[in-house]
Amino acid sequence: MSAGAESDRSVARMAELTRRMTRLARRLGESGTRQVEIATTPKDLVWRDGKVSLSRYRPVAEPHLGPMVIVHGLIGRATMSDLEPGRSLVERLVAAGVDTYVVDWGNPTRADRFLDFTDYADVFLGEILAAVARTSGESRAVIFGICQGGDFALCHAALHPHRLKGLALAVTPVDFHADVEDPEPTHGHLNLWTRSLDPDLIRRMVDDWGNLPGELTGAVFQNLAPARTVSKYSADLLEIAEDDDAFETFLRMEKWLADRPDHPGEAAKDWLIGLYAENRLVKGSFVVGGRPVRLGDIACPVINIYGLRDHIIPPPCSKALRRHLRNVAYREVEVPTGHIGVFVSRRAQQIVPPALVDWLSGLD
Repeated sequence: MSAGAESDRSVARMAELTRRMTRLARRLGESGTRQVEIATTPKDLVWRDGKVSLSRYRPVAEPHLGPMVIVHGLIGRATMSDLEPGRSLVERLVAAGVDTYVVDWGNPTRADRFLDFTDYADVFLGEILAAVARTSGESRAVIFGICQGGDFALCHAALHPHRLKGLALAVTPVDFHADVEDPEPTHGHLNLWTRSLDPDLIRRMVDDWGNLPGELTGAVFQNLAPARTVSKYSADLLEIAEDDDAFETFLRMEKWLADRPDHPGEAAKDWLIGLYAENRLVKGSFVVGGRPVRLGDIACPVINIYGLRDHIIPPPCSKALRRHLRNVAYREVEVPTGHIGVFVSRRAQQIVPPALVDWLSGLD
């Protein structure tokens, strides 16, 4: 190729880059003048206790499956499972006839610093299940626990073996040290980082703050994959500047990521020390409500969904549950995505809702 032709190509590439950057700047400017809406599937409040609330999604047809209660963790908002129309897990569940509920943990403040795993996994979930029974007329429900919410659900199912109709989990850590079994070197950095912290340092840090700040947990997750974070706000963003749907999804995701609630202090200690550092859940020494949680006591059917490329909760950390259950129907569902992709990616939308509906259909 001649020097002149190569020069022309360079000029063309620069012109294209300039055009995309101009377009991106215009789109970002436009987005700053309006609110991006997330979690728009209609629902109604059915129960509240202080900051904690339970809502029931409005059915679009007569519900014939469930009831099922979606329980997220304290790290991120429950809006993740209803990020946007057409790419909403709850929208698809409701459309399939699942009587779907969702828990909102609210905005913990310093006044909530002494709430621990017992409060969330035992007390609140017990009250929530009672509220679901009153509302639905069904004596037993399914809990669908997501990430840390899955650990709340596991604890409740083990402590109250006959209270649940079924237990669904997604991207839930069970064996917090099983990341050593994952051959992918980019997985498990959160586990390694947390295990490297002195438990006394964690206690002092949380005691000084009262709660674990949402800004801190958000920054930690952003820095687990720094190259990916940089690319997301540069090259990747340029690529989607002219794709209206992709750009809207990006804005909704950023809104969810920016809304990190503070994590109640005592529950944070249970999470970081009891589970991440000391791995007590699979050892049978994690105490909730004054009793050790024995995963082998779970008596209801279980479906366990995990992300094959999940770098936050590596697949072995979730799949370890199989080894600790006894004589219960157990199903695993692998989704070829990362942690958040299990709920929002187009591929996951073709896998997760149908798998849950099929599993729910088989429950007694």
